Amino acid sequence: MSPSPLNNWKAPAFLLAFTVLSAAISAPPALAQGAVFEPAPGDRQYSPYPSENFPRRVYFGDTHLHTSYSTDAGMAGQEKVGPDEAYRFAKGEVVESQTGQKARLRAPLDFLVVADHAELLGLAPFIRKSDPTVLSDPLGKKWHDMVKAGKGYDAFIEWLNFGAKRPFDSPEMTKSAWGEIVDAAEKHNQPGLFTAFIGFEWTSHPKGDNLHRVVVFRDNGDKAKQVVPFSAYDSEAPEELWKYMDRYEQKTGGRMLAIPHNGNLSNGRFFEKTKFDGSKWDRNYVESRAKREPLVEITQAKGTGETHPLLSPEDEFADFGLLDKTNLQGSAPKTNKMLETEYARQALMDGLLLENQFGTNPYKFGLIGSTDNHTGLATAEEKNWFGKAHMLEPSAERYQDVLIKSLVDPKLNITALDLQAAGLVAVWANENTRTSLFDAMERKEAYGTSGTRLQVRVFGGWDFSEKDLASSEFAKVGYDKGVPMGGDLKGAPSGKAPSFVVRAMREVEGGNLDRIQVIKGWLDKDGKTHERIYDVAVSGDRKIDKNGRCKTPVGTTVNEADASFTNTIGAPFLQAFWKDPDFDPAEKAFYYVRVLEIPTPTWLAFDAKYYSLKMPKGARLSSQERAFTSPIWYSPK
Repeated sequence: MSPSPLNNWKAPAFLLAFTVLSAAISAPPALAQGAVFEPAPGDRQYSPYPSENFPRRVYFGDTHLHTSYSTDAGMAGQEKVGPDEAYRFAKGEVVESQTGQKARLRAPLDFLVVADHAELLGLAPFIRKSDPTVLSDPLGKKWHDMVKAGKGYDAFIEWLNFGAKRPFDSPEMTKSAWGEIVDAAEKHNQPGLFTAFIGFEWTSHPKGDNLHRVVVFRDNGDKAKQVVPFSAYDSEAPEELWKYMDRYEQKTGGRMLAIPHNGNLSNGRFFEKTKFDGSKWDRNYVESRAKREPLVEITQAKGTGETHPLLSPEDEFADFGLLDKTNLQGSAPKTNKMLETEYARQALMDGLLLENQFGTNPYKFGLIGSTDNHTGLATAEEKNWFGKAHMLEPSAERYQDVLIKSLVDPKLNITALDLQAAGLVAVWANENTRTSLFDAMERKEAYGTSGTRLQVRVFGGWDFSEKDLASSEFAKVGYDKGVPMGGDLKGAPSGKAPSFVVRAMREVEGGNLDRIQVIKGWLDKDGKTHERIYDVAVSGDRKIDKNGRCKTPVGTTVNEADASFTNTIGAPFLQAFWKDPDFDPAEKAFYYVRVLEIPTPTWLAFDAKYYSLKMPKGARLSSQERAFTSPIWYSPK
C-alpha cells in the first residue's frame, strides 16, 4: 500500500492559533485519559471551559536534578548549591554556581524534582559541617579529612566503588538530610505557579552496571516524611524498590512512581528478561514493573537511549547523543550484544512480545528527558550549559575533563566530550500542581526533549481526517475522537486503520523544525518484532517518497566558528495527518512521534567561541535537537 496523504503546512495564522491554544490555562481536576466531559442537558454555559476537563497546556520541567546533598556531588566539591538554591534557580532566579559564576535560565521551569542520591544521604552536608556523626566513624572521618584536604573527588571514587556495600550507617544523618530536602520542596512548592516535587534517586549499579531510578512522590511533606529514601544498600534489586513503594502507599495512602534512566550505561542489564538475581520473570514481577515505571528517561547529559544505529540501521538519526563504550563506572567495555537490552525502542518492541507471555506489557512506558545534573542547576540549553558536575562548569579547560574515571582502562573514562546538554520533560496537564502533573506523568501524557522546549501534541484514533488539522479546537477534537500520547487503541473497527493528527511548534527563540516522524513498532504473527520510520511532515519544498521517507536533509545554517545559526531553513510549525498504510488489525503495535529541529550549535561550539578554543577533531559542534513523545499502543483486543 502507498502512504496516505501527508500534510506539510505552515502558516502564521495557524501558528498564532496554536500559541493561543497552548497558552490557555484550565484548572479542573483530571479526568480519565481520552475523556471529554459533556454538560448535562439544561446546564449549558456561554463559556465552554467550565465543562472542559482536559489538558490545554504543556509544562516543562526536570525530574532529575542533584544538589550538594548528593554524596557524589557534595564530596567531589559541589558545596554551594543545595536544594533551596536549586529550586530558586529553576524558578528563574540568578544563582551563583559552585565555581562562583552567576547563572540563570533563559526562562523559568514549571516544575522540578530534586533527586539526591539515597545512598548515605546526608554525608556530604554532615562532612561540610564536621558533624560528630561522621567524625565518630573511621571511614567517615577518613572521607571527611580527604574532602577538607581538597581530595574530595578521590573520596567520591572510593565511595562509588563500595557499590551496594554500606560503608557505615547513620539513620539520624539520613533522616536529618531527608527532612531538609522535603522542607525545601515544601517551601518552594507554589500550586498553580511552580511545582516542587519531593523525590530521591535509588542508585543501584551492580559491578558498575547502571540500574538507577528516580522516585517521585505525588504527595506533600507530611506523607513523605513518614519514610526515608530506599537505597541500594537496602537492596540493589528493582523489585525490592517496588515493594518499598508498595509499603509507602499502604502506610500513607500516597503515591509514587519510579523513572529509570541511562540504559546505555547498564551493559545490557537495563531491559534484561530476568529478575535481578537471574531467575525467571513471573506475573507479579511483570505487573509490578508496568505499574511502578510508567516513564523512562531516554535523554540526559550522559547520553540518549532511544535507539542505536546497530539496532536501527534504517534510522539515519539514531546516532544522536550516543555514549556506548562502557557502563556507568567504566568497569567493562560494551559489546554489541549488550545493546539489545539497553535501548527504549527495542524494549518497547520486546514488550509487545512479553505481553503475549504474561498478559501484561512490562515495557509499556512513556518517554521523557531530564538533566541528571549534579550542579544543582537545571540547565539543558546548549548555550547556557553549566555541566553535568561542578568540575564541568564553564571554563576554558572543561572540554578536556573527565567525569568518571575508569579503574581498569582510561579508554573507558566518561569524558566531557562524551556529554551533551540535555534534557527536559514536557507534561500535558490540567494545572501546575503536584497532583495534576504526577497524574499526567503516570498516564504517560508526557514527552521528552533533548533540552529544547519545542511543543508537540499527537492524538490517535479511528476517525481522524485531514480536515481535523484545520480545527480551531485541536485538543477537543483530539480527545473527542481519539487518545493522546500514552493512550491505547484496541480492536480495530472493520476496514479501518489507526490515524493520527500531530502538531509541533518550535520554541520562540529556538531552531526551526526539520520534520515530524512517526516511529512504528509491531509484533507479527510469527512472534517477530519490527520497526519502521515514516516521515509525515517535512519543512520546505522537500518531498516524502512512496515509502514514506524524505531522504533529502534539511541542510544546515550553523556557523561553527561563530556558534550561531539562522532560521532561514526549516519551519516554525509543522503538522500532519497520517494513517498507517501497513496496518494489520491482528498485530500489536505502538506509535510514537519524533520531531527534529534544524541543526544548531552545541555547548562545545559555544565554549570554543567564548574561550577562543580549537576543539579536538571529532568534537560534536552541532546537532539536531529533538523531541520524543510517549507512544500510543494498539492491541487487537
